[in-house]
Amino acid sequence: MINTERIQFPGAYGDLLAARLELPDRPPVAYALFAHCFTCTKDYKAVVRISRSLAASGVAVCRFDFTGLGESQGAFASTNLTSNLEDVLAAAQFLRDRYEAPQLLIGHSLGGAAILAAASRIPEARAVVTLAAPSDTEHLSTRLLQMAPELAGAEEARVTIAGRSFLVRKQLLNDLASHKMGEYLAALDRPLLILHSPQDEIVDIDNAARLFQQANFPKSFVSVDGADHLLANNRGDWQFVAQVIESWAKRYLAPFPEEKNDVAEMVQEGQVQVAGSPDAEE
Repeated sequence: MINTERIQFPGAYGDLLAARLELPDRPPVAYALFAHCFTCTKDYKAVVRISRSLAASGVAVCRFDFTGLGESQGAFASTNLTSNLEDVLAAAQFLRDRYEAPQLLIGHSLGGAAILAAASRIPEARAVVTLAAPSDTEHLSTRLLQMAPELAGAEEARVTIAGRSFLVRKQLLNDLASHKMGEYLAALDRPLLILHSPQDEIVDIDNAARLFQQANFPKSFVSVDGADHLLANNRGDWQFVAQVIESWAKRYLAPFPEEKNDVAEMVQEGQVQVAGSPDAEE
């Protein structure tokens, strides 16, 4: 049984950010923070399902809306990667003050970039996960200019993303240019798990390769074969992602509940039967 709490806290600009805290039905073994993708929300299906799957394993997960998105206050046009980074830090501080600081940081797409930028400033974080994250910020700038070429000269323009219209200001492009992902990766002294689909048409798989090359050990890469960028086309994609994160995080989030070893218990109780060919190797 998963319990969902409605919570809110002040973000980068002082606006109240809306969040949900997915709690397991027992004391959490750790807390995690989940940052959604560019123009997405905390209520995007993959975010909700991955968060609840992790909660079922014993990890409490806070998923929140960045400033100006979803149920959060503020103007989206005034936000950028720097404000996203500060929103992540504000969420971590809220968990630190009210519950427990996050040990696991998860970021999807541009949310992954924000998580990588923030990770070194969250000392309690033991492990970091990126899902379909870009290896540089030029990627988003290029796509925005393709959607709204007038941004090259104008101060603002409207772009349509996933059927929704957003006002974007040139300050976003300027801010993106100020962030160097390579520097964030060099400063990342935490285990990193990179999840990415070879079929991602929004942020191609080469981004995952560059992230992996630039990151320090320990680092892991898992291909989410066949998935789209938003994990929207196949229910099995988000289930796979959740299972991989859970299995990987067990090495770093302690104490994790010990799984019952049925074989070992049966051996101790003398209940194991072995069947096979007499010639089979033992």
